[in-house]
Amino acid sequence: MLRTRRAWTALILGAVALAACDGAPELSEVAAIDRAPGNITVTPDKRIIFSLHQFFEPDWRVAEWTDKGLQPFPTSDIASAKDPDVTLHSVLGIQSDSQGVVWMLDNGMRGGAVPKLVAWDTRNNKLHRIIELPQPITPPDAFVNDLAVDETHGKIFISDPAGGGNAALIVVDIASGGAKRVLQGHDSVVPEDRDMVIDGEPVEIKQPDGSTVRPRVGVNPIALDAKNEWLYYGPMHGGSLYRIAVSDLIDTEAKSLGEKVERYGRKPISDGISIDNDGNIYVTDVENNAVGVIDRSTEYRIYLTDPRLSWPDALSFGPDNRLYTVSNQLHRSAVLHAGVETATPPFYIFSFKPLAGGVAGR
Repeated sequence: MLRTRRAWTALILGAVALAACDGAPELSEVAAIDRAPGNITVTPDKRIIFSLHQFFEPDWRVAEWTDKGLQPFPTSDIASAKDPDVTLHSVLGIQSDSQGVVWMLDNGMRGGAVPKLVAWDTRNNKLHRIIELPQPITPPDAFVNDLAVDETHGKIFISDPAGGGNAALIVVDIASGGAKRVLQGHDSVVPEDRDMVIDGEPVEIKQPDGSTVRPRVGVNPIALDAKNEWLYYGPMHGGSLYRIAVSDLIDTEAKSLGEKVERYGRKPISDGISIDNDGNIYVTDVENNAVGVIDRSTEYRIYLTDPRLSWPDALSFGPDNRLYTVSNQLHRSAVLHAGVETATPPFYIFSFKPLAGGVAGR
């Protein structure tokens, strides 16, 4: 019986994937959980803390995986605090610094609140800092998504895909709490016109009139190198990874900042990136149930793939020099599956051995 053209294509692509992953590291299951994770950070004390993705409308906003299982984070539950400035609404981006202060990026969308950064001191179990991000730093359609904490320069860099055409980066000064919106509408942050197709099915959003659209998401993955010299980023729906020197990002006038941006290399449609101490960049390859790597040659290749990596969302190094990631089936949420949720637990936290160690928390 003759094979169909589709079958031959699947066979060839499968062989390519296997070849790309030949000798790939083992994907180790850290936890199977009943709530869908968003982004993840592993503190210097090896506490595994992650946001819970708002597309699934979770009862908790942030959680921690402990020897007792899944626990809300922080333990004093600021999500239920009476102070509206402290309440967590919808956290995605999350990152620990070297002192175990976990910075949570609350986009405020579930409560119609002003986006903000909330920092929690895990070693002393107390609130460390709140920095609000009001208009015009965040426009009405802001969707502040991911962040990179720079302790060398006292800055936090935020990716905001917003409405696509007005996507931008945000630079926050930790000491003053001041912020600026930069590179808005630049080619390096706006999405390309390409569909996201996972397991043979395009991702679609149902509109109020019942029709569907295929999303185009701007800048999302963002990460600093180990020395805090370069910031790497790119649009989720885009085939290129870009970088800019941190010194330029901090000091250059906004009108000429675009001239400082460099295209670094090719990447797949991706949700998160992380960088090891040798400059290898790990990329969540959501279309291929994989994690890829862009090595120092700037060429992209699949590093490991596994059917359980159903929408690998984010990455974080632990103090054990392993790289942690999550799987949340986001393309099966009602938001991205034409209004019909088909995601089923378990969702996962994994770890694997990278090519080199990295900075814990990122």
